[in-house]
Amino acid sequence: MSKFKALIADQKDSQFTASIQEIDQSQLPAGEVLVRVAYSSLNYKDGLAVTGKPGVIRKFPMVPGVDFAGMVVESSSAAFHPGDEVVVTGCGTSEIFWGGYAQFERLDSEFIVPLPKGMTLKQSMGIGTAGFTAMQSVLAMEHHGLKPENGEVLVTGAAGGVGSVAVAILAKLGYKVVASTGRAQFHAYLKSLGASEILDRAAVAAPSKRPMDSARWAGAIDSVGGDTLAGLLRSMAINGVVASCGLAGGPAFSTTVFPFILRGVALLGIDSTRVPNAQRREIWSRLMRDLPMGLLDSMIVEAPFDKVFAMGEQILKGQIRGRVVVNVNS
Repeated sequence: MSKFKALIADQKDSQFTASIQEIDQSQLPAGEVLVRVAYSSLNYKDGLAVTGKPGVIRKFPMVPGVDFAGMVVESSSAAFHPGDEVVVTGCGTSEIFWGGYAQFERLDSEFIVPLPKGMTLKQSMGIGTAGFTAMQSVLAMEHHGLKPENGEVLVTGAAGGVGSVAVAILAKLGYKVVASTGRAQFHAYLKSLGASEILDRAAVAAPSKRPMDSARWAGAIDSVGGDTLAGLLRSMAINGVVASCGLAGGPAFSTTVFPFILRGVALLGIDSTRVPNAQRREIWSRLMRDLPMGLLDSMIVEAPFDKVFAMGEQILKGQIRGRVVVNVNS
């Protein structure tokens, strides 16, 4: 099959366009491995990319889609062979490399990992960059010494992709998880993932006249940023650890040094893009072990290819629950 469908984003004379087109395999960029894509996913960055917002796509034309999963068709790399099922998440795809919103993709082997045994291609995209980031955040906090006996862990933006997976993983590992959300209709959903308590996001982000509030959180995974990150830092317990992995609430926040110098709080930055292949494989192994696949299935909504544009708008408005898997062949 030389012709296939791909979502092409382009910009000429400052005019952004994006549409699903039929292109030829000869138009694909160079790379060691050709993959027949089965599924992609929808992340916050994908919403930015398909709607033409700045900050993601660095060169045009571009096929957006941070993630994809499928089967190897051709390979010049000894690491992969035709018939292998593989996964790619956020390694510069949709930024400098063509991404997963296409029925075929070509990429070098260093960015590709084998599909974990026992996981389906659809489930891998149910995880995608959002779930990968959630697991990466948990690992970073573990490496910093966080344990279930240390106390409660707060997950902000809990009804979103990163938050949903983080809640499920932390609960499976034995942590007491408090989920923060502004969407009351998803309280039961978050409880089903393992949250022991639901906290309104306004309470976390509320301004305070004090540089520090009562100590509560042993750990926190924050995908919101902005006032939410500032608020939770004020409430961290002694030697608490925060994994900062998103900016849905804004990139800027105001804080003081007091949580860091008086309570020993650690603020860890999570970058899911520049991750060596060996570490990627470790993270996927932990996801297979620590994320209940049944709970993952309950988070997933499957969307046909042409719904990406509308759902991209929705994810930027905070209207998506859990994870969207994009079927690029429907």
